[in-house]
Amino acid sequence: MSLKTNRDKLVAIAVQGTVAPAHQWAPFEVGASGEIFAWPSTGGITYNVKVGDSVFGWAGEHIEPGVSASFSHKNKKAEAGFQFLACCGNTVRIVSGEAKGETGTVIGHHGGVEHLILDFPDATLEKLTYDDKFLVRGFGQGLKFNDHPDIHIYNLDPDVLKPWGLKEKKGGIIEVPVSVIVPGHAMGSGIGTLSVTSGDYDILCHDEATVKEYGLDKLRFGDFVAVLDHDNRYGRTYRKGSVTIGVVIHSDSPLGGHGPGMTTLMSATDGRLVPIVDDRANIGAKLGIGRFA
Repeated sequence: MSLKTNRDKLVAIAVQGTVAPAHQWAPFEVGASGEIFAWPSTGGITYNVKVGDSVFGWAGEHIEPGVSASFSHKNKKAEAGFQFLACCGNTVRIVSGEAKGETGTVIGHHGGVEHLILDFPDATLEKLTYDDKFLVRGFGQGLKFNDHPDIHIYNLDPDVLKPWGLKEKKGGIIEVPVSVIVPGHAMGSGIGTLSVTSGDYDILCHDEATVKEYGLDKLRFGDFVAVLDHDNRYGRTYRKGSVTIGVVIHSDSPLGGHGPGMTTLMSATDGRLVPIVDDRANIGAKLGIGRFA
C-alpha cells in the first residue's frame, strides 16, 4: 500500500542564508561528570564530520556535520522563517562564489543557535567560504498523510518518504524504519519548547547502562530515530504511548542535559507509528549523500 499525501497542495518558497560563524561558548566548559574541556562546537564549515559518521568520539561537542547556515542573526522573524521553511531533504543551491550552482541537501535544524545543517560533497566544501550564500527550495511544511490525519508531520520534504521506505499496513499502521529506538526518559535539552517546526532536542547518553541497553552508541549523523512516549504534535512533552520520529543533526556533548540532537519529523499518540529497526535508516543511505555518496 502506498501512502497518499497532500504533496500537490504544499507551497514551495525560497529562503536564503549564509554560513553561520563557528562559536566559542566559553574559555572552558564543565561536563556532567565534572570534566573540564575546551573543544570546537557549533557553526562553520566542518570538513571531516559527515552524515553517516558516529556522533561519538569527536574532540568536540554539539558538532554540526557539513555546513552550518543561518539567515543573518539580526532579524529574528526572518531567521525563524529560514528555519521553518527549510525541511529535511530539501535541495540547497549555492548562489555565489567559486561553488556557485552546486547543490546539497538540508539535513535539519539545530535549536538555540538556530542553525540549518546542510550536506555538500567534499569537493564543494573545499570551495566554500563564509561569504557564500545558499538558496533553499523550502518545501514540506504542511505535509499530511491523507488517510492518517492524526499523524503530525513537520520539517520533512515529501520526496524523502519513498526512499525512506515507510510502509502502510492494515489497521492504519505505518511502519517507519529507524536506526535506534530511544526510551522517553533519555531525552533532555529541548523538552518543553512549543515549536517543533524549528530547532531540535537532545538524546541523553551520559548513563552507560541506558546507552548499552538501547544501543544508543550506534547513533550516527543523519539517522532516523524513534522516541517512545514523547508527543511532538504541539510542542515536546511526555505522553505515554506516543511515538516521535526524528533525524539526528548534531554530535554528542558532555554537558549536563545535552547529547546528540534530533530534529522532529513525525509524531502520533494513537499507536499508528510503529518504528522498525533498520541499520540503513539514515538519510545519507536513503539519498546517497554524506558517507554514503
